[in-house]
Amino acid sequence: MDDFLDGACHCGAVRFRVRLRDGFVSARRCSCSFCRMRGAIAVSARLDDLAIVAGEANLTLYQFNTGTALHWFCKTCGIYTHHRRRSDPTLFGVNLACLAGVSPFDLREVPVMDGVRHPSDTGTASRVAGVLRFEPKG
Repeated sequence: MDDFLDGACHCGAVRFRVRLRDGFVSARRCSCSFCRMRGAIAVSARLDDLAIVAGEANLTLYQFNTGTALHWFCKTCGIYTHHRRRSDPTLFGVNLACLAGVSPFDLREVPVMDGVRHPSDTGTASRVAGVLRFEPKG
């Protein structure tokens, strides 16, 4: 998927364009304390493949623990749009639900990465803690 996708926060104050070179193959959730509460599915993009096209001044930054991961949110509606990954700071994690025409419910299964035992803390490889499944009814 070399085409750019449009994305935005809920209120539309922050808008961006992103290229997902691996499409939705990188879609995942995380089990760390922050991601567990946030509940978003993120897809990966290279740093130079995401451009804020409107509302950059409306973004606010949140950091915790080691401060390596950088999480951006819209100041108006509070929606998480993207973050710079702790596991690979050369990548952004982009909120799949912010992408135009895409729903997290389009994905039947999403791996949940073990963020409680993060590879940067343990010195071990990333591991899948489980799988989130969506089973439509009717």
